[in-house]
Amino acid sequence: MSISRRYFFFGSLLAGAIPSGGFGSAASLKLAGYKSPNEKLNFAAIGAGGQGAVNLAAAAPTENIVALCDVDDRRAAPTYERYPNATRYRDFRQMLDKEARNIDAVIIATPDHMHGITAMWCMERGKHVYVQKPLVRTIWEARQLREAAAKYRVATQMGNQGYSNEGTRQCAEIIWSGEIGQVTEVHAWTDRPLWPQGLTEIPKEDPVPSTLDWDLWLGIAEKRPYTAGGKTEPDRWGGFFYQPFNWRGFYDFGCGALGDMACHILGAPNLALHLSKRRITGVECLKKEGTSSFMFPKASVIRFDFGPYGDMPPVKVFWYDGLKQNPTIPGVPAEEWLGDPPMLAPSEPGGSSGAGGGRRGPGGRGMQPSEGGFEFRSPGRVFQWEQFQALRAPGAQLRFPTPNGSVFLGEKGILTTGTYGEVTRLLPVEKMKDFKMPPPLLTRSPGHMRDFIRACKGGEPACSNFDVAAPFTEWMLLGVIALRYEGKLEYDPEKMRITNHSEANKLIRPTIRKGWDFHAIKL
Repeated sequence: MSISRRYFFFGSLLAGAIPSGGFGSAASLKLAGYKSPNEKLNFAAIGAGGQGAVNLAAAAPTENIVALCDVDDRRAAPTYERYPNATRYRDFRQMLDKEARNIDAVIIATPDHMHGITAMWCMERGKHVYVQKPLVRTIWEARQLREAAAKYRVATQMGNQGYSNEGTRQCAEIIWSGEIGQVTEVHAWTDRPLWPQGLTEIPKEDPVPSTLDWDLWLGIAEKRPYTAGGKTEPDRWGGFFYQPFNWRGFYDFGCGALGDMACHILGAPNLALHLSKRRITGVECLKKEGTSSFMFPKASVIRFDFGPYGDMPPVKVFWYDGLKQNPTIPGVPAEEWLGDPPMLAPSEPGGSSGAGGGRRGPGGRGMQPSEGGFEFRSPGRVFQWEQFQALRAPGAQLRFPTPNGSVFLGEKGILTTGTYGEVTRLLPVEKMKDFKMPPPLLTRSPGHMRDFIRACKGGEPACSNFDVAAPFTEWMLLGVIALRYEGKLEYDPEKMRITNHSEANKLIRPTIRKGWDFHAIKL
């Protein structure tokens, strides 16, 4: 990539957007376990069902799948069948002990509370790691993983696939071009949770299925009885009471709707406005519905206040979850489609057309194959005037997506983008008729998993490597903490401390059950 005058003009803004290793410089770093781009990597997975299976499918076309670990034989069964030659384990510690010499990279797709410890154990053994979003459950863990990635010189990537999309980069480049002026406010929203939240009672204990190692599933979390919530078959989204998916709604295991979707939907704002480089001046939960002593609420509104960065002014970021329809935002024309636009209704059963619509449903539903391997929305859908006109044609049969997306309010205009940075466009959309995208400033990703694979083989750092992902996750997790308390939280990043709320400050670090060690290597 040539570096033009525009790069130098926006140099201070781009400081947080370009990988810290620079363009194409990582090959000189001699990463742990370096391999030639022509050699295949040996992949393992910790968490082989659900999203782990999707991630494995993205790696399998070009790499070897050699070891699989899952505490739930039932959940992992299809993956075991797909990769019959891969060695199987229930305990990731045993897998790493026995397979260390055979593994180059590990995909981690466990519940959030186990991301940190599993990634740390892998990196301390010199393994490259691809960790599902939201990276970790606590701020301390995010700091630990970032430091470990640098120390052990391994390639890393967080699984927020939209960070690889073309529209995410277009969004940043439009804002940096000055097209909508200085941005002072962002609104982002989701229909999540689709799983239960706000429950107030825990059902009676049930027998642990023979296919599940409940103690290993709990991992670092405090012991508690297993319950299926009276179910003998999983619910609509594949869950019993806690697992294999409903853990997202519990304080001890997940990060709620914010943890599930913020690393996707707030990815474009984070990149475009360099939110991870700014100082947060306050985080507050403005509204919540359906509260619980052990679960996240059914719906909430959170406000993040960020200080200035470079020539950019302070910015307010509003997050809404549990929505049934897009929010009404002052200053945004009511007739405009926000976030993911509708699609033309399919002309045949199972068919699709049009330019829009976000993924519906957890656990990998709606993933689509693409040339060169099974990828997730990469490079993603981009705005095309002709396709958008077809959506607005008289009599067009439209299929409206669930509410997900974001809107940037600038002093000279408005910009909206979809769940994964898709169909980025100015509003009113008529402005897009003759609009030409600014010249590219950011490198383009070959696809989120392929980006990671390239980094493992000595290419430039992946687009959501831990230097990018850990600070992003850190400020998002302040919102997760704010959900549990009243009033504005004030945060000191240098001390990694919430300064005005001692009780909330206790949530900066995880509680680790006796018998578990966060570090495989004793420091």
